[in-house]
Amino acid sequence: MIFDLANTALSVLVVGTLISLAFLLPERDGFFQSSAERTQKLLFIFSGLWVVAAFGNLVSTLANIFESNFVNALSGNIFRSFITQVTLGKLLAYQVVTAIIVFVFSRALRKTGGAFWLLVVALSGSLAPIFQSHSSSQGSHGLAIGSLIIHVLAISFWLGAVFALQFMSQSERELAFARVSNIALWSSIAVVGSGIANAWTRLRLSQDWFTSYGLLVGIKILLTLVVFVIASRVRKQISVNRLLPLELTVITLIMGIGALLNRFTPEETGVIEFDKVRELVGISMPEAPTLSRVFFEYEANGLILGVLIFATALYIRGVVALSRRGDKWPVGRTISFAIGISLLDYSTSGGVGLYAHFSFQYHMIAHMILSMIAPIAIVLSAPITLALRTLPIGREKGERGLRGALLAALNSRMTGIWTHPIVALAIFDGSLFALYFTPLFGELMSGHFGHMIMDLHFIAAGLLFFHVIVGIDPNPRKVHHLVRVVMLLAAMSIHAFFSVALMSANNLIDGGYYQLLERPWATDLLSDQKAGAAIGWAMGEIPIVIALIATFIQWMRSDAKEAKRADRRSKVDLAEYNAYLENLAARDEKENPK
Repeated sequence: MIFDLANTALSVLVVGTLISLAFLLPERDGFFQSSAERTQKLLFIFSGLWVVAAFGNLVSTLANIFESNFVNALSGNIFRSFITQVTLGKLLAYQVVTAIIVFVFSRALRKTGGAFWLLVVALSGSLAPIFQSHSSSQGSHGLAIGSLIIHVLAISFWLGAVFALQFMSQSERELAFARVSNIALWSSIAVVGSGIANAWTRLRLSQDWFTSYGLLVGIKILLTLVVFVIASRVRKQISVNRLLPLELTVITLIMGIGALLNRFTPEETGVIEFDKVRELVGISMPEAPTLSRVFFEYEANGLILGVLIFATALYIRGVVALSRRGDKWPVGRTISFAIGISLLDYSTSGGVGLYAHFSFQYHMIAHMILSMIAPIAIVLSAPITLALRTLPIGREKGERGLRGALLAALNSRMTGIWTHPIVALAIFDGSLFALYFTPLFGELMSGHFGHMIMDLHFIAAGLLFFHVIVGIDPNPRKVHHLVRVVMLLAAMSIHAFFSVALMSANNLIDGGYYQLLERPWATDLLSDQKAGAAIGWAMGEIPIVIALIATFIQWMRSDAKEAKRADRRSKVDLAEYNAYLENLAARDEKENPK
């Protein structure tokens, strides 16, 4: 318990110092100023202590499982087996590794970009063990785990940002306070929403609300609402020095209650039948798919749903910000964004997303929507252009700000590599063979975490590829339209070859996953796999043809614009030439009068 609390507290301190370095402290063109030296020293100390606490938490967890002491937990093959074969052990070991990475690189940081990526590493480590938390064994597994991850992520950002102010000078506090307020407001909304969603998955309308566990959940929700009021109302009315102690106290209480909830589960009020499928997938076996079930069933994937809600809120905020200053944003782009987000939600939480866990046919339908249909709609909505037009600039002269940071990222060498046509095509189509013709597919399908990683990869690969092909956002690498057409034809050919190879396969590629589910419908697994390959072929060709048409339209428009520019230049050149001739004639007449 002590190591658990210390691990949680130190991870939040590390997150807070990294948030301070990445977003809050003054910078010049992305480089730290002298004021960051003290924060970097604190990061070095906190991350070093986090390594100790994370390792202690790993060993104490193993000791509690076997009801032994530290020495016995570290002896023999028990420890090695725990961190290499048990999921919880792997996640706790990953947390230790991330803490070591942060500690090693903490003193080498020089730019805000480095602090940002180190923050991503630290957050991934602090969040990893949540996949084996108390919510993972309750109903609505996807919503429970996803909402808990969002809850912890938001409260870590919130508490970390507020706590970072404690280590700043008065002038630095005043400079950073506006950004901390924005972080606190967005985080508080996420904390309230995810907390309510997670409590619902665990307790619903049951008698568990009247147990000690339900009482703790109720107190946590009440405290969260109190801090939400502080973040949204009181923050702007009192000084930072008076606000910090109150806010830190309340948020710390919330974190403490959360740590207690992670140690206990609700009291069971009846006989719970063992469900093998729910234990494997996190979802009970649905009934045989019908048209109405495929369209109207909904099993929320909490993490991806939260990301989609956050992205939608940011997009709407950008459109509203443009409207308030008198600029118009094309309605078609907003509609395109809404279509893309809806398709992503349907393919991860809707009927297709639900049945994708149990049938290869529906998995392939979800794959095609996530990687080839929804990304086109998202790319055509120009989210990067909207961000560049609405993100705030630096607070002081010479500071990049969020807009400058985004511009720097777009023009970075790494972005240039990712957006190279060959790299984008290799990721988009090469990952098909790496996933489906290796044991990787079966391993990823066997767990909620792996399935989520697969979905996120499909989305990212599709967004990257179609950004290069039909994207209207700024691209550091200008790709000629002819090259785009060649890329699309190559993608079509590779996709067809993949589908034919999969249709011709006479062995199952799932590593025994679907057989283990023992589903009562669509029992011919090989036929299901071949049907999925055929569906993938058919659904994959249509978006590529649409992208081809869009590319030709963009090509013609580009040529038309270039022709107009050339025409304007020729008119200017002709006018200048005529003026030159007139000047010559006037000078000649002046020098040689008749």
